Amino acid sequence: MVSFPPTFADHVVAEPAKAQFEAFIDEHRRALTSCLDGLTEEQARRSLVVSRTTLLGLVKHATFVEKVWFDEAVTGRSRAEIGIPATPDESFVLDDGDTIATVQQAHREACAASRQATSTLGLDDILPGNRRGPLPLRWVYLHVLRELAQHCGHADILREQLLHG
Repeated sequence: MVSFPPTFADHVVAEPAKAQFEAFIDEHRRALTSCLDGLTEEQARRSLVVSRTTLLGLVKHATFVEKVWFDEAVTGRSRAEIGIPATPDESFVLDDGDTIATVQQAHREACAASRQATSTLGLDDILPGNRRGPLPLRWVYLHVLRELAQHCGHADILREQLLHG
């Protein structure tokens, strides 16, 4: 029999599905924000692809994602009320005041607010405020996990180019 080393999620195998979703989402949240660790401000802002995607921009975009799915979708508040860009593309734009520390802090705060917003919800509870229409929390968790996984992959490649390019 083949034996595999334990992974981060092994501790939730016997837990309810919601705890499993949250463990995987949190692992991807941590992985994405940690892509900035040990970089200079210049490296974090460096553009290596033709799109607006930079490592700092990816984490800033992830903060936008948290607010879209766990504020707008849960509360029905508009993006203007929340104070986020109208479109995902705009969420990658870096301001002069954006630093590794400020973007990571904003991301941590948004993740904490997301956890709080969903703490009393069940996976089948309906979130009324998404532009697509009402969606169950289960669907939102799957969507966010997919998006975070994609962005973690992007971050891995960009970081590799920066450090070993």
